[in-house]
Amino acid sequence: MNFDLPADLVAYLTKIDAFIEAEIQPLEAADDNIRFFDHRREWARTDFEGGGLPRHDWEELLGQAKTRADAAGFYRFALPREYGGQDGSNLWMAVIREHLAAKGLGLHNDLQNEHSIIANLPQIVMLRQFGTPAQKEKFINGMLNRQLRIAFGLTEEHHGSDATHMDTVAVRETRDGRTGWRIDGGKMWTTGMHTATHAIIFARTSGKAGDARGISAFLMPADAPGVKIEEWLWTFNMPTDHPRISLTNVWVDDDALFGPPDGGLMLAQSFVHENRIRQAASSLGAAVYCIEESVKYARARKPFGHALAENQAIQWPLVELATQSEMLRLLIRKTAWQMDQMEQKDVAANISDKVSMCNYWANRLVCEAADRAMQVHGGMGYSRHKPFEHIYRHHRRYRITEGSEEIQMRKVAGFLFGYMGPNRIA
Repeated sequence: MNFDLPADLVAYLTKIDAFIEAEIQPLEAADDNIRFFDHRREWARTDFEGGGLPRHDWEELLGQAKTRADAAGFYRFALPREYGGQDGSNLWMAVIREHLAAKGLGLHNDLQNEHSIIANLPQIVMLRQFGTPAQKEKFINGMLNRQLRIAFGLTEEHHGSDATHMDTVAVRETRDGRTGWRIDGGKMWTTGMHTATHAIIFARTSGKAGDARGISAFLMPADAPGVKIEEWLWTFNMPTDHPRISLTNVWVDDDALFGPPDGGLMLAQSFVHENRIRQAASSLGAAVYCIEESVKYARARKPFGHALAENQAIQWPLVELATQSEMLRLLIRKTAWQMDQMEQKDVAANISDKVSMCNYWANRLVCEAADRAMQVHGGMGYSRHKPFEHIYRHHRRYRITEGSEEIQMRKVAGFLFGYMGPNRIA
């Protein structure tokens, strides 16, 4: 059994590092762009007088980084080759995501905006799997050219983790001789609506509340009549691009139906495991950064004439975090490798519990590591002159989003006690 990373993967990490040094770091340092990453970052990124939305110059800078990464062949790495990608595997993506996050806060990888020079792009994979030929032609090319942006509207104000009880409904209706659907309801946390051209809206089209069947997905124009942003939800880590929206008498034609009628939840779940393992790897990388920075500081800081690192009160909490990181890394990489050995449709039935283990524990670990880094660094650790408060505030969201840790633990329990999975007890 060989736990060494493949030589070509190690070489690729070196190539990524060289690109960051040559292209991304100079861009980050130019024109006071460092304001988006130093102690001014929250103010520099946020238009507090404009609803708390991201400032245009911040999003423009992210766009420049993506353009450079795309030109260099990195941005689309995880996508199929037919879309300019490299068919990046789950294992490679997990290793890369950890590697980038372990570098700390920077333009190369800022997950507050789901930004990275190695993109995730789950909507493109969904379109490839479920879109009609016309939808693929329009939306995949449009998204890759960054002319179109698709938001994701699943969660509702009164229904968070349980999408099967959603109140948004779509009914068939003909207008001006064209057949289509009228959508009424509302969505929460529809991230990116301030720049979105379209949104994937999930609505009940048949059945009753609680049924998994009977929910359909629609590619709705973001500016369709009847779509209203009711409020921008200010969050623990600003800026916000998360609105509550209402949908009143919104009409879309039949071409907007995305995927099979009444089978929309398949779309929502189609990329969940890939998302969760990659996000777990990012949280692990951020935790490792916090641990390593704390060790360096504890060795350099010498109160009372002795290095902080000599104190067991400093050593032991970091030892526990480092131990958990090592164990978690092995589980993440093993699970990602296992995902690569089977078809995507088989992951949920066989190792969904392992993905959930990785995800909820990584998200908890990074919060603990950031908190410990603040404590080790003392007053400066609590200040915004260190990135730990930003790391904590950002990664704290992942204990709720992408499936709360309670939902993840329930999945693990289902496999463990035989309520689901390959060892299900009839």
